[in-house]
Amino acid sequence: MKVNCVWEHNGNDTLLYAVDHIGAYTRGQTLAIAMAKMPQEIASYLKWLGEAPADATEIMIVEEKASELAIKDADSDVLFESEQVPLTIEEYNKLKNLALKSAKDFLALYDSIPDKSATAKAERKTFYGQVPRSAYEMYEHTKNVNAYYFAEINIESNNSGNIYDCRKHGFEALEAKPGFLKNAVAEGSYAEAWSLRKVIRRFIWHDRIHAKAMYRMAVKVFGAENIENPFCF
Repeated sequence: MKVNCVWEHNGNDTLLYAVDHIGAYTRGQTLAIAMAKMPQEIASYLKWLGEAPADATEIMIVEEKASELAIKDADSDVLFESEQVPLTIEEYNKLKNLALKSAKDFLALYDSIPDKSATAKAERKTFYGQVPRSAYEMYEHTKNVNAYYFAEINIESNNSGNIYDCRKHGFEALEAKPGFLKNAVAEGSYAEAWSLRKVIRRFIWHDRIHAKAMYRMAVKVFGAENIENPFCF
């Protein structure tokens, strides 16, 4: 299997995104480290979708973005070339359902954790403040990007309800806007370029970042046998 990837980097620090596996990513201090992690990321992603594993994985860099952001902390502003083309309704529904599946699975992981205030993570600060340490902090942080992401493409939403419900309501608000399938590129906060395709990718990507952290932390505290793992990490 060829895995086309977008390489976003600041010096050697790397974020590598799988273009055709929306939201799949790796990070590394170098491109080589991030590339070496990608086969396992694709394997878990395909398992998450219930698809057959790939026999072999060939990583292809199809786009590069040099950045001044804190890439090592997953600060990102890249807009893929492929994220700037219109959508068909069939493609949109597939992507929306993937983003909603991701939210549903994130909620299932969170709900399976016995003590949501427990943590095994040390304090650490990044560009957006203190890194969430407990399951509750990770969940609230992940849920509460909902209004922000939709607002970047001029859709009014909120963070009310659980992560699945507020994301679903955001898509409903989007679908009420004429011409949303045109996938227009908008200038959002900090002059960052956004499109509907990017919003969906960012939801799934952001879920995966914090689901991985939440799962690993919970396994350390409670043991893998006590934690649900819908993402197949």
